[in-house]
Amino acid sequence: MSRVFNFAAGPGILPLPVLEEVAANLVDYHDQGMSLIEMSHRGAVFSQIIRETKDLLRELLRIPDTHDVLFLQGGGHTQFAMVPLNLLGAAAEASYIVSGIWSKKAAAEAAKFCHVNVIGTPSKSAIPAAESVVVANDAAYLYYCMNETVNGLEFNFVPQCPECVPLVADVSSDFLSRPIDFKRHALVFAGAQKNFGPAGLTVVILRKDLLGLAGDTCPTMLNYQIHAEAASMYNTPPTFAIWVANLVCKWLIQEGGVEVMDERARARSSLIYKVIDQSEGFFVNTIPERHRSRMNVVFTLAESALIDLFIKEADAQGLKNLKGHRSVGGLRASLYNAMPQEGAVKLAQFMQDFMQRHG
Repeated sequence: MSRVFNFAAGPGILPLPVLEEVAANLVDYHDQGMSLIEMSHRGAVFSQIIRETKDLLRELLRIPDTHDVLFLQGGGHTQFAMVPLNLLGAAAEASYIVSGIWSKKAAAEAAKFCHVNVIGTPSKSAIPAAESVVVANDAAYLYYCMNETVNGLEFNFVPQCPECVPLVADVSSDFLSRPIDFKRHALVFAGAQKNFGPAGLTVVILRKDLLGLAGDTCPTMLNYQIHAEAASMYNTPPTFAIWVANLVCKWLIQEGGVEVMDERARARSSLIYKVIDQSEGFFVNTIPERHRSRMNVVFTLAESALIDLFIKEADAQGLKNLKGHRSVGGLRASLYNAMPQEGAVKLAQFMQDFMQRHG
């Protein structure tokens, strides 16, 4: 079997042992005579899987009993609306740190429901200085995107806000790649298709005292409390995606957990950043080192005419999906948990070779 190195930003690479387990049991799930994706989501087999997956997440991320774990659908875009619909309560304002494309989209969606106090410079993708994050005591919450997938930016600090103001984070693209401090985070959410499983599943981890704040006009399917009371089975959940996420959690535990994933992420990304930094301007990354993403290395070439050739030659070497996001262009290497170290090594070697031949 020949496997390429898949640097796609999402859906992203999955661990090979997980894919093999799915393939081995897709048609006949552990001698049940049918596939798991054909079974009732309320039957004993799947009920055990969804409960176990939540428990595995709690183990991996050390999620305290103060927080609930919800498995939902709709991706981050739906969370952009669910967060204000559920957390505003009687408040008229929420604060948003706008550091890149995804936080900007989230702030724009929230503006449909309340006044948004924007922290940062929406016209420029950048993480503001920690001391510039000032939040009023009467804000409904403070929102930030921990890792901007498109822009290649990652927070290296937890934003400060008053104790009475819940801290909300979009952790989609670095979920399970680093610890999360749940003493400080009231709510985090993540689309599964980066580090957790296939597209179609969204995980929300929120403090239980935030349930019940949604107004009467909040649509039923957008109300966190409804899903919490139904144990994430108010409607048919994405059973296949949850099954794969369950297997990913088990793989992560076997590999050493989130702390090991953090170490590997730093090692992989440093290989690529080292080539960029030592290229004497051939490769370009303008992000301050302290805010460079470990998950999504965004860069370009000083000679933009070479970008398409870079992508073509990399593709021929089995280095796939290195084209940058359509909104910013350039190049992007997504280095999620399942990316083997060999993938980063091969990409770094290819970059050096390409530079020697075209520099």
